[in-house]
Amino acid sequence: MTEVPESYQNYRIKLNLALKNLDYRSVIALESKMMEALSSKKQVFIFGNGGSAANAMHIANDFIYGIRKEMGGALRINALPSNTSVITCLANDEGYDQIFVRQLSNLANHDDLVIALSGSGNSKNILEAIIWSNDNGLFTFSILGFDGGDAKKISKASIHTPVNDMQISEDLQLIICHMIMQSMCNRLNHDIT
Repeated sequence: MTEVPESYQNYRIKLNLALKNLDYRSVIALESKMMEALSSKKQVFIFGNGGSAANAMHIANDFIYGIRKEMGGALRINALPSNTSVITCLANDEGYDQIFVRQLSNLANHDDLVIALSGSGNSKNILEAIIWSNDNGLFTFSILGFDGGDAKKISKASIHTPVNDMQISEDLQLIICHMIMQSMCNRLNHDIT
């Protein structure tokens, strides 16, 4: 049997510790907000930068198709990083800090749900989107790592995993949303596949 490298073991230890210390009350609170959005046909907007942008797209897929496979029965969720043409246009013409807030200003309605994914919680484009959403009656929920940054201070609610590791922070975004997805799927009496 091959010996497991120390770096792999350290990674596993950090991830397990982060999961052990996760505030599951905040995860349940996000699931409740997502169930509310589903039952009231409100939209959900999810976004992040880099690996968190990829996670936003992955998560949107899970909630559009994974929780309910019948036509029209899933969450109305939009991953704001998914349209490269829109992102590059807005970044070029208005500035990178505007790539999410400009989309929200055209697509979002009062009482929609915003989910920001961020390691640091300090990216200007994330903060601009949260501020606009708060000012326009959307519910802002952030999933954050490190110290939570300014996003933790200004979001209406957050799931904060205080781990100083970007990869584990991004892993936790997916793990948390996969937990919620499977729980919602079970609550909706559908098989998880």
